[in-house]
Amino acid sequence: MSVTLTFLGHAGFTITDGSHTVAIDPWLTGNPVATMKADDIKAQHIVITHGHADHFGDCEAIARANDATVYCAYEIMEFLNAKGYEKVQPGNPGGKIAGDFGWVAFTHAFHSSSFEGRYMGQPMGAVVNIGGVTIYHCGDTGLFSDMKLIGEIYKPDIALVPVGDRFTMGPELGKMAAELIKPKVAIPIHYKTFPGMLVDDISAFKPNGIQLKVMEPGATWEYGS
Repeated sequence: MSVTLTFLGHAGFTITDGSHTVAIDPWLTGNPVATMKADDIKAQHIVITHGHADHFGDCEAIARANDATVYCAYEIMEFLNAKGYEKVQPGNPGGKIAGDFGWVAFTHAFHSSSFEGRYMGQPMGAVVNIGGVTIYHCGDTGLFSDMKLIGEIYKPDIALVPVGDRFTMGPELGKMAAELIKPKVAIPIHYKTFPGMLVDDISAFKPNGIQLKVMEPGATWEYGS
């Protein structure tokens, strides 16, 4: 069981088991820290946590270029359908959506979700199982106690935790979130992208008993054996 993660910058990743690739929140166009372009992304599946441009912005272009299936909120599906893209699997928190790579389960997140002035449904976190590895992308969210329950239900190997403050948890609350989830590895996301808006210093993000993996945009890391 192993997967390779590539950090796209901000909150975006591609995750592959060698046969299937899932992109999560792949925002590259206009991303000041991105080292790749939307055209570089090759993925059969795209998971979107919410509709904000810094998470959803390149979804349609990447989906069309790859004939990819998009997993997202029902309202994001409606938006894509209205644009003529119909290869979409909608969901809400609480259940799983099966795919040929594994499955996606959406969770609660405390945030907002809109795109170009349009309501895009409930913001969510996403648990992705691929290659026998379970990854919990918290989405953009504040701290909430049910993260402990999410950890107990899905037992994620990896948690991708937003720590940039202002719009999500900061490093201190992100530390608490990771300790509630109890993954094997925690990766900080959603920080340093916008100077003056998101924090640069995340030294306080040191969850106890959990391996910390800090990734730079463009970096690739293999998890598992």
